[in-house]
Amino acid sequence: MNVASILKQKGRDCATITGNQTVQEAVRMLAEKNIGALVVVDEAGDIAGIVSERDIVANLANGHAELLAGPVSRIMTRDVFTCSPSDSTEQLMSQMTRSRIRHLPVKEDGKLAGIISIGDVVKWRIAEIESRNAALQEYIATG
Repeated sequence: MNVASILKQKGRDCATITGNQTVQEAVRMLAEKNIGALVVVDEAGDIAGIVSERDIVANLANGHAELLAGPVSRIMTRDVFTCSPSDSTEQLMSQMTRSRIRHLPVKEDGKLAGIISIGDVVKWRIAEIESRNAALQEYIATG
């Protein structure tokens, strides 16, 4: 399975925020949407960064509570790893594990086309294993 297949199942919705919006706004959006990351976009809609709950918690833990009133651009990750619709789920798992990240924006033709989370990949793997298990059980039963 590849990224395009996952996006077909889950949809291409991707929560975004601009770099000049406040961290407090990001916190509110994350809570309202029950998600772990927002893609930061510029005026043209291009990916400028990503801000995750980890970024926010790390800054708060370091005593930077004043950052809540500051811009997202101050705490976002600027060097964003991305994936493409043709990437395999194995490539996603490898990239996420190697880079210790949980969210990968999807770029298609240079534009933001969705986001894949580690949860999406785990759901896919579980479904794949269950499908293989059912096929094996059917094979054994019909002997």
